[in-house]
Amino acid sequence: MSFHNFVFSLCTACLFAIGQAAQDGIVRSPDIIASDVVIIGGGSSGTYSAIRLREYGRTVTLIERELVLGGHVNTYHDPVTGQTFDYGVISFANISVVTNYFKNFDVPLGPVGDLFKTKITYYADFTTGKPLPSSPFPSGNATGAALFAYEDELAKYPFLPYGYNLPTPIPEDLLLSWGNFLKKYQLEALAYTAFSFLEGIGNILAQPTLYVMKYFAQSTVQNVLTNGFLTTVHHNNHELYEKALLKLGSSALISSNVTQVLRSHGGVAVTVSTPLGTKLIKASKLLIAIQPKLESLSFLDLNTEERHLFRQFNNSYYWDALIRNPGVPSGVCINNANPAAALALPEMPGMYLICASPIPDVFTVYYTSPYALSEQYVKHDILATTAKLVKAFGFPAVNGTPEFVGFNDHRPFELTVSTDAIVGGFYDRLNGLQGKRNTWYTGATWQAHDSSLIWNWTEYNILPQLLAD
Repeated sequence: MSFHNFVFSLCTACLFAIGQAAQDGIVRSPDIIASDVVIIGGGSSGTYSAIRLREYGRTVTLIERELVLGGHVNTYHDPVTGQTFDYGVISFANISVVTNYFKNFDVPLGPVGDLFKTKITYYADFTTGKPLPSSPFPSGNATGAALFAYEDELAKYPFLPYGYNLPTPIPEDLLLSWGNFLKKYQLEALAYTAFSFLEGIGNILAQPTLYVMKYFAQSTVQNVLTNGFLTTVHHNNHELYEKALLKLGSSALISSNVTQVLRSHGGVAVTVSTPLGTKLIKASKLLIAIQPKLESLSFLDLNTEERHLFRQFNNSYYWDALIRNPGVPSGVCINNANPAAALALPEMPGMYLICASPIPDVFTVYYTSPYALSEQYVKHDILATTAKLVKAFGFPAVNGTPEFVGFNDHRPFELTVSTDAIVGGFYDRLNGLQGKRNTWYTGATWQAHDSSLIWNWTEYNILPQLLAD
């Protein structure tokens, strides 16, 4: 045994001895917590897992660095009108896992409808601000036909809804860029629909088809075709997470940061910095529910295999924002398009749109980049682009200046690896980490950026493993 391994084993043994002593009553310290499962990350997947494990009778400790649970769920509470409005995670699939979860917390669901109260839609080239005389995209009938044809293509890959359990060899079409895939199967008419629904993945046409198909799944396409998406009746998706936090009580450590994780055959020891001081959590199993980028896992005792896999991830960047008084008339939505670009899809980084919300004078903005940008840069670009649009459209002058009333950075967003890595068995090795070193993983990287799909996958793939003795 190397000196490093000896020290690691000694430290781990000491931590577990302290935890066991507390459990046995020898040492009674409020700074030591014993749990069946410790969960890192209180976003969509982590919160769902914590609630379900509690319902199965397991003890859990959920650790979240933010003051609230919910991750990408962003709900604005307007101080003027008292209204609430969702501008992060907005809609859900009408499946039993979703409806049961909301019903459990008495949060009513209903049809999405026209959340944005849009009265008129414009298209513009956001690089110049120049309005387009009409939509540069195919008609609704052509788009619908392309979506039906796309469903036929999805049906060729029945494994896609169930994580990244990929066959060998990998089907060649899944390795094509999304742009080439659309061209090969003459599905160009759905390009803008996919672009609009899959916000946050950078330049979509360059992404491997595998990742787009995972995100633009069959259930999503069905909801697009039938307008079957659900949302909360109160337009307050965060209500679910507020009630979950109340139910978890002291089992949820919010505004807390993991500083160290040590894993051994006997379990895991997690050190956490909380507003009430340092806590040591002793648990049998660890569930990681955050994006597995190396820089996000500096607290984890990674081995060579884990480090080799996680360092291969690239990621896109995504921001959502709300602007009050941008100078755009109420009821107006302006979509970004570039007729000179491939399939009229604008190159990113940039805004997808600026669109009226149900709250007077408050507008939503969504922004993506394939590479890192600072908050200052993104905010400046949003305001400069908006001013350019207002001037080009000749909208009437308004009193006051634009003001951000909501701004959220969701990096790292879509995690991907190269097609060479996919072909080389990356996802087989990644899936092989589940259960090793008493550690499991869930979240968007293992399924897709869709809460409904994440909950469904977690329910039927991860929870059974965590519940097993």
